[in-house]
Formats: sequence, structure tokens, C-alpha cells
Amino acid sequence: MTFIRFQELGLDITNKQLEELRNNINNVDFAAAAEEEKLTRHDIMAHVHTYAACCPTAGPIIHLGATSCDIGDNADLIVLRDAFDILLPKLAGCMKTLGEFADKHKELATLGFTHFQPAQLTTVGKRACLWLQDLVLCEKNLSRVRTELKFRGIKGTTGTQASFLQLFNGDYEKVRELDNRVTKLAGFSSSYSVTGQTYPRIVDAEIVASLSILGAAVHKMCTDLRLLAGMNEIGEPFEPTQIGSSAMAYKQNPMRSERVCSIARYLMNLVNNPISTASVQWLERTLDDSANRRLCLSEAFLAADSVLLTVQNILEGLSVFPKVISRNIEKVLPFMATENVIIAMVRAGGDRQLDFCKVCHEKIRVLSLEAASTVRLEGKDNDLMNRIIHDPYFEPIINELPDILNPLTFIGCAPDQVTHFLKEEVQPVINKYIFKIKTTATKLDI
Repeated sequence: MTFIRFQELGLDITNKQLEELRNNINNVDFAAAAEEEKLTRHDIMAHVHTYAACCPTAGPIIHLGATSCDIGDNADLIVLRDAFDILLPKLAGCMKTLGEFADKHKELATLGFTHFQPAQLTTVGKRACLWLQDLVLCEKNLSRVRTELKFRGIKGTTGTQASFLQLFNGDYEKVRELDNRVTKLAGFSSSYSVTGQTYPRIVDAEIVASLSILGAAVHKMCTDLRLLAGMNEIGEPFEPTQIGSSAMAYKQNPMRSERVCSIARYLMNLVNNPISTASVQWLERTLDDSANRRLCLSEAFLAADSVLLTVQNILEGLSVFPKVISRNIEKVLPFMATENVIIAMVRAGGDRQLDFCKVCHEKIRVLSLEAASTVRLEGKDNDLMNRIIHDPYFEPIINELPDILNPLTFIGCAPDQVTHFLKEEVQPVINKYIFKIKTTATKLDI
């Protein structure tokens, strides 16, 4: 208790007073405190008065030298620190499950997209690592903010510690020692050296900003999952009795991912509150921070917790549909393979001169446009390879076409990138929280 630290440093506080405080910790009448607050319009003093009613001998020392922020702000910092300690293992749990998914599917080729238009192939696992990379960065940011979090300490009304200096008869070293001891007692390694009446409200902005960035990361991931669900390549958990639509019985909407996006969007926008609050703190402090903080800080952590629980649930039940993925690849792979066809023709002994390459390129171009017209205007499958097979010009490489069209020849270093990334960047993060990770969210009613 803080009072022991006062006593240790020489203030006239008796063992009887300390014993009385200990014995009545659980005897505070919180209903009476609520009634007292209606009278005083001051939360801290209402509780001081109610606690003092239980401790007539110790009453005079309960708020000795202190101001409300010596109590409230320090309590807030303890809660914020502990909230990070609850949240970070949940983030690590999501990373662990997503990493396992990425490793399992690191060689499963899939169509890549840029501008939401078909691009070169990637793999399902490599795409998952894009989401995972964002979560790695979020953990790094959240962990840094949590590690750098300091205690306000015992600073008094305007941060000068004037009241405590008076209590210790001008002995500044005892004031510093009290600040250090109370800081250590609260589980912090250090306190802010300089404060006004409150700890710097920029700290709140940094905390909520780190949570908002997490919101952006999970929003991007779940938006991708919603797009992939629309293409029937990946599906989130869907219960046997779940109803997707009241009118369209066949629907399997990605409602969990939609929920994550909805809450994450709320979380992302909360950061404007603490930024604005920090900017309008006049001089040593104004009270227009209080009500806003009570809403914003708690809701930011609750929203972050909610999206991580839901993301964990989604990741544990993700389904991948390889045949649909393969079918989607087949629609565009012939176009992607045209450069490899030209290279194969050159290797097969064709003229390596510019004229030959121009002729080969022109034949591929014409056949590609014909195939594209068939797809777009007639709604038929991409028949470019069939056109190449039936063109005598390409006879030297007909037997090579199956290998040329193997999707695995188009995924580059993706599998090795996944393996390296998981080992070098993801696993060290997971190891930090390995004994705190709980990865079973499938039974949650979400």
C-alpha cells in the first residue's frame, strides 16, 4: 500500500492506521459511495469519504497530499497496461492459427489480383502471409506502446509535487523516493518525469492509434476473405443450422468477416477522440478529457478484443476449395503462359533473330485476341491452348504444353518465402506469448 511507503520514509503514520485500512478494504459501501457522489459531484472524494467512514482512525491519511489524478490517472495506467497484457496473447493466437494455415497451403497455387483484375499466380499460403505480415507489424507496434507505458506517479495538483515536498519538510530526495517506490509497487519500471495534473494525453492517442492500426489490419484481411468467399475459393465457418438469408435459402454469407469489418471500422475511427482531447488540454489540465476518455479508451480495447476473438473463430474454421481455385486459374492461365510459349519455341530451335520473335509474338497475339473474344462475346471457356495446338507453327512444342501450363511453374519463390517468413518473423513473436495463447474460439457464440 502507498501509505506504507509514506511511513517508511518517515511520515507520522501509525501501524494502527495501516491495520485499520487493511481490515476495511472489503468493507467499503459502494452504494453509499454512489449516493455521496451525487452530493459531492466528485468520484474520488466520494470514495475517500466512504472509505474514511470505515476507518475513523486512518481517515485523515487516506488522501494525504494527493490530488484526484494521483489516484485516477495511475489507476487508468494500470488498467491500460493490463488490457494490453490481455490483448496481445489473443493477437499472437490469431497469428499462430493463421501461420499454420499459411504453411499448410503454401504450395497451393491461386490466381493473384492487382486492381482486382487477374494478375500472376501466387499461393493461398503466400496470400495469407500478407495478412500475417500486417499482424506482425501490429504486434510490434502494440508491444512497443505497452512496453513504453509509464506510471504517472505521485505528482500532485499541477505536477510539481509541492504538497509532498511540504510533507517531507523540503526533502526532495524523499519525494523522489516516494514516487519511485509507489511506481514499483504498481508494477511499473518508471514514471513520467514531468507531468501536469495528468499524465500526457498524447499517451492515450498513441494507445488508441495502435489499436486503430490493428483494426485496419483485420479489416483488410476480412475484406479479402469476403471477396474470396464471393468467388467460392475460401469459406469462413458456416454452421449446419445457420441461415444466410431470410429469403434466399441457399446463401452462405461471410457474416463473421462482415462483423469484423464493421467493428474494425468503428475502432479505426476512435483515434480521432484522443487526438482531439490531447490537443485541447489547456495549460496544466482541463476536465473535458474525462468523459471522452472513459468512453473511448474502454471501447477501443473492447472493440479490439471483439475483432480478435472473431478473427480467431474465423481462422480456426476456414475452408479452402482447391477445385474452384483451379477452375479460376484455368480461365486465365493460357494468357499468362504465352510468354513461356514464345521462350519454348526459341529453345526448340526456332530462329533466335528478332524477325522470328516478332512472327511468334504476332501469332500469339492474334490467337489470344480470338480466344478472348470467344470468352467475352460467346461466354465460352478460354480455348487459347487449343488454338495453339491446332496451329502447325507451334508443332515443335506441342509435347511441352502440359509442363508449360503447370500452375506451379508460375508461383515463383512463394513456398520458400512462406517457410522463411514463418520461421524468421512469425515464430519468434508467437514464442513470446506461447504459454498465454488460447486458440479455441470455435465454441464461442459468434
